[in-house]
Amino acid sequence: MTITQLKYVLSVAEYQNFTVAAEHSFVTQPTLSMQIQKLEEALNVQIFNRSKKPIELTEIGKKIVAQAKVIVNESNRISDIVDQQKGFIGGEFRVGIIPTVMPTLLPMFLQNFTKKYPKVTLIIEELTTDEIIRKLSDGHIDAGLAATPLENDSIIENPLYYEPFVGLIPKNHRLYNQQKITSEELEIQDILLLEDGHCFKDSVINLCSTHKIDNTKGFQLASGSFDTLIKLSKEGLGMTLLPYLHTLDLNEEDKANLRDFTNPPPAREVSLIYHKSQLKMQLIEALKKTIDGIIRGAISFSDVKIVSPLAKR
Repeated sequence: MTITQLKYVLSVAEYQNFTVAAEHSFVTQPTLSMQIQKLEEALNVQIFNRSKKPIELTEIGKKIVAQAKVIVNESNRISDIVDQQKGFIGGEFRVGIIPTVMPTLLPMFLQNFTKKYPKVTLIIEELTTDEIIRKLSDGHIDAGLAATPLENDSIIENPLYYEPFVGLIPKNHRLYNQQKITSEELEIQDILLLEDGHCFKDSVINLCSTHKIDNTKGFQLASGSFDTLIKLSKEGLGMTLLPYLHTLDLNEEDKANLRDFTNPPPAREVSLIYHKSQLKMQLIEALKKTIDGIIRGAISFSDVKIVSPLAKR
């Protein structure tokens, strides 16, 4: 039994196809198939049911894959242990960022980080919170930037900042003439939301005093883009809520429609998260220090009321 054979098994288990697994493993399909067959012969068990389309794990195969993940992940961390001992800050560092954080936070720290740590190869993916948690658990990424708390015992959460909500209210809206708004005044039927799967949407729903969806306005909409929500709001189709950092680049016309919340303002907690078995702590600390140095001053307020996303992410 070899680590390479276990990696091939994990790849087939993930993609449920020998050809696709071979492509992602950068080997030929016959080579991958032969190594998995050798492992099955050595163990005298069948890991995959090849008669199924897509390929399925056998019952013993499921147990083998669970253990193989542990073995492969731990073997990958040997180089991390050496780097940690040497204090080396370099190598590949894979980070997942949720869509409502990526467009505002990434431009703030990316150039600074790459200049300060030129030996680091930073690989960034835009992922949902669920995808980040899954990839952290599978060892496919090293860290994530997401709204917390997650209530996941296997994930370490390192809060970076608390970002307040800001209302974007069109001129024809009932709240437009107010200098400040309160969460008690929000009603879900008034608000243009992001599509399902965004934890920011869950936070907004959690804020509203009325959760019942009202269809009397003639349409329902959930967009994947804050820019779309802003444009629709300007057309008078409803108000929307934005994270504070997203409001910094708005033009003066749009900023005139912004309304802050009364104190304490509702906010979301944004954290640097990683699996509890992660060993690339030098890289994680380097990223945290970089973001801390840039975000300090960009968001400065007191008496916050943290609004956590709901369970669905």
